[in-house]
Amino acid sequence: MDPECARLLPALCAVLADPRQPVADDTCLEKLLDWFKAVTEAGSSLLLLQEHPCLVELLFHVLKPQDLSSRILSFALRLAGILAAQENCFQFLQQGELLPGLFGEPGPLGAAAWAAPSVRSGWIQGLHSLAQHPSALRFLADSGAVDTIFSLQGDPSLFVASAAGQLLVRVLDLALRGPAEGRVCPQAWDWPACARKVVCHLEDCLRSEAAPRVTQALHVLTTTFGHCHGLWTQGLWARLSPLVARLLEKDPVPAPHALVDLLLSVARSSVLSSDPGLWETAAQALSRLSPTQAGPLAAGILKLQDCPQVLRIQAFGILLQPLAHVLEATAQAPGTPRLLEGAAGDLMAVDTFPPSRSACVGLLCSALAHLELLQPLPQRPSPWPQAPLLAAVVTILRFCNGSAAPSSEAGGRLCTMLVGCVRVQRAAQELVTQVFAILLEYLVSPDSSPTVLKKAFQATLRWLLSSATPPGCCDLEPSTQLVLGELLAVLQKRLCSPCWEVRDSGLEFLTQMTRHWGGQGSFRQALLGSEVPELTRQLLQDPESYVRASAVAAVGQLSSWGLLAAPSSPEHPAVPQKTPLDELLLVLTTDSEGFPRRAVMRVFTEWLRDGYADVAEDPEQSVAPVLQAASRDPDWEVRVQGLELALVFLEQLLGPRGPSTAAPPGALTQALQALCRVQLFEFAFRSLFDCDRPVAQKSCDLLLFLKAKATLSGSQQEVGDGPNVASVEAALRRWRAGEQSQPLGELAPEAVLAVLRSMDLEALRDTLAESSDHVERSPQSLLQDMLATVGVLGDNEADCY
Repeated sequence: MDPECARLLPALCAVLADPRQPVADDTCLEKLLDWFKAVTEAGSSLLLLQEHPCLVELLFHVLKPQDLSSRILSFALRLAGILAAQENCFQFLQQGELLPGLFGEPGPLGAAAWAAPSVRSGWIQGLHSLAQHPSALRFLADSGAVDTIFSLQGDPSLFVASAAGQLLVRVLDLALRGPAEGRVCPQAWDWPACARKVVCHLEDCLRSEAAPRVTQALHVLTTTFGHCHGLWTQGLWARLSPLVARLLEKDPVPAPHALVDLLLSVARSSVLSSDPGLWETAAQALSRLSPTQAGPLAAGILKLQDCPQVLRIQAFGILLQPLAHVLEATAQAPGTPRLLEGAAGDLMAVDTFPPSRSACVGLLCSALAHLELLQPLPQRPSPWPQAPLLAAVVTILRFCNGSAAPSSEAGGRLCTMLVGCVRVQRAAQELVTQVFAILLEYLVSPDSSPTVLKKAFQATLRWLLSSATPPGCCDLEPSTQLVLGELLAVLQKRLCSPCWEVRDSGLEFLTQMTRHWGGQGSFRQALLGSEVPELTRQLLQDPESYVRASAVAAVGQLSSWGLLAAPSSPEHPAVPQKTPLDELLLVLTTDSEGFPRRAVMRVFTEWLRDGYADVAEDPEQSVAPVLQAASRDPDWEVRVQGLELALVFLEQLLGPRGPSTAAPPGALTQALQALCRVQLFEFAFRSLFDCDRPVAQKSCDLLLFLKAKATLSGSQQEVGDGPNVASVEAALRRWRAGEQSQPLGELAPEAVLAVLRSMDLEALRDTLAESSDHVERSPQSLLQDMLATVGVLGDNEADCY
């Protein structure tokens, strides 16, 4: 322990033990426990107590009848558990009857403080920390703590009840892990008494008619089989699995969700998954549970690598059942394949949907979500029923927009329940990636909500990407070319929508399309024949900042591919028109919101990196105004992007970043002169002292890169000796002190290099890498803050902020 912390610890223990002192807040107590845990993990807990007896005195003081706060009592219980996790320290505390006093009947269990949930939680967490060795197991059995844990499983506080269940798992693991070592599986009569007691309790719960008690047992077993993988789990499952299977014979099945979680936990266990009885129980559960309850179990079974084929077929039928009912509820074209054929169709007769709208919507959304997750997996069922599945999803979307043709009374009820349901529309569109007609209906419909439209744009993009360019062809597929005209007409309409979310989604869609197909002749022809490019340019002036930011990104992509011609001005044909570069620079210097300005910086950086023609023609002239605007921007993200742009510019002048790549001969001087002309160094040096740490870090990276290039190029001989850098260093000192009004003025390359050589940028980088509160988070600072709160320290000794 740090000497200063050791000096402060007795005073802190005295404060914590004094009921008259203001109670430390929960955050400080949690940090204090974290520190004690780190100290004990790094060394001996017994030595810690011997060197700091104030800790033992604090724990004994807690046992005295007094009006002690529940938070301090909870803290003491958890601290005792952390210290007693080491067996020799446990025995030391046991000799003084401290542990029975804290965790047995004489302590909080029999006091009024037990009514506080924080005390009960602290008691459980203390025992959980303590349960690390055989001595702890005997203590739990002899002190009656196990019975208390049983009762706390039903605690009104969910946190306490959950912690009690986790502690039972810990007790089981501790009790059975040792006897199972080196043996195939210990028999029940070989189990320690403590383990037998817990298992008997779980058996009683599983036999209970009270659903909460059944749920408690199932949760404990789920956690046990999910986290414990010793051979002893085989014996536990063999003993309890008949009781679990018997739950499926009850009507209704108690705790169905907890039962599903348990079966999946056992099925994922490498120790237990070979048990044939497990798959029989899972098949019975699929048959007995409702489609909504069985859906997660079916999806989980299908994700397993090793599973009986018969069970996989049954599980897949469970997921397809709701969609099969949708197909049967509408008039399908002759020859449309059914979703449930053969064994699956015989096994799962299509039933009616739940009568309530919420249950029906929930069932469909759940089935669609499970199928979407299964579709890309290598272990998905084969053959995958792509055609009927897509037909079912399209039918669902038609039910939602009211265009479906019900073929029965059940279909009419389904139409009534689903029409206008945004939640089902979103779930279905996630799955549809190859059907354009229904997607176009949603894009055109005035009733489509902004969220549904966004999903429709995304699904359309995936559909186009999946079938855009045939192998060996340099243009889009003919079918894709046919729909481009319709799609761009819809996009043109949506870019004029009064709803800003719709305009924003349309611009994002346009940006993605252009990024993928900006070089395809048919796409270029269709886009240039529409009004979309001009509308995109106009949206740079949109009243909503999110839309302006998306318009900036779209303009950047269109310009990169030469798809944004300068606006025509028939009234003044001789007047030079603004280029996209000029327009985006205007946004950077005049827009009042940060989002569009950040987007501009990303576009400029991408243009420079990719060699965009207007920028590549004269990079220095293009970069200079952008860097000057970014250096003055109030948004720190814009300043970071400005420094990233400067770094790309520097790489193009001196070569890529790398530990051993020197700049070409003579290139360093030319680069320094160019950087001085664009006033980069004033921006970079000033950013070193920026109050926003990411800006300072990016500036440090840039200057370190330049310094490394100068060193590898032998700059000291190249630029001459003895430059006068006093004015630059004086300005940097003023900036560090917060006086940043005076500019550097014109800089010579020699002065820049001399300043770089004199600065310890490596140390600055390490300092910036530390968190901003690394001093305040130290244990010494924590103790000082807690003591200063009660006035034990003077103001000059506190580290509060």
